[in-house]
Amino acid sequence: MLCLPQEDHWRRACAPLLEQHVLKRAPIYTLLQAITSVGSLKKTRAFATFVWVGSPRRRSPASFSDKITLMMPYSSKLIEEAVQEIASLPGIGKKTALRLALFLLKAKQAHTERLADALKRLRAEIQYCRHCHNVADKAVCSICANSKRDQSVICVVENIQDVLAIENTAQYKGLYHVLGGVISPVEGIGPDQLHIDSLVQRVQKVQPDEVIFALSATIEGDTTAFYITKKLKGCAVKASTLARGVAVGGELEYTDEITLGRSITGRVAYQ
Repeated sequence: MLCLPQEDHWRRACAPLLEQHVLKRAPIYTLLQAITSVGSLKKTRAFATFVWVGSPRRRSPASFSDKITLMMPYSSKLIEEAVQEIASLPGIGKKTALRLALFLLKAKQAHTERLADALKRLRAEIQYCRHCHNVADKAVCSICANSKRDQSVICVVENIQDVLAIENTAQYKGLYHVLGGVISPVEGIGPDQLHIDSLVQRVQKVQPDEVIFALSATIEGDTTAFYITKKLKGCAVKASTLARGVAVGGELEYTDEITLGRSITGRVAYQ
């Protein structure tokens, strides 16, 4: 990645030198000497920080321009601060942040105020359900408070996003329990940092018929499910997990051996 000022004469002078550097794989200092030798650049900021990530052999001159990050001189400190805060969100870069900031600036003031008020209320008023640890507006979420839900089944999930994903299927009518993550020694996450003890206490108190482990099909997910089943060993509850196999619309040729093997051993009657 190359960081350069945004002036047009900089870009016009550096573009051909930059392409030659990629094609010939010249050392960085050679490119820097070539840039500083350009007459129009001698009296400008001739030094830049070069951090090249990736293999130049896999880059073409056309695609290399996508890796150039221009230093944007903002005319307003407020715009710069807004861009920095928006860009700190996951999945949003500086260009997208600038576009969003300018959109909010041009939008009606009432729209921007509603957005700001919604974010403030989100941080100030959001609660977590005391039963399942799902997000809620009150002490008990709408799912746990719904008497029409099946109280005899608890689905254990990793995070709140998993609750939304299962709810979108419209196939599950039971309750949930959000762990807040999975056991991962590599990331320093242990059982004490998850809502496992509250799940055990909940099962002992409510005594449901079944606990469904809807966790990721990873080593961490399997380890978490195994640990919880050991904790629930003294409880008269059925423990089950999501079916694992070939995805709908998938082809056997491109299915990995583990998934295909589980699909064969866990086969079901044709309906």
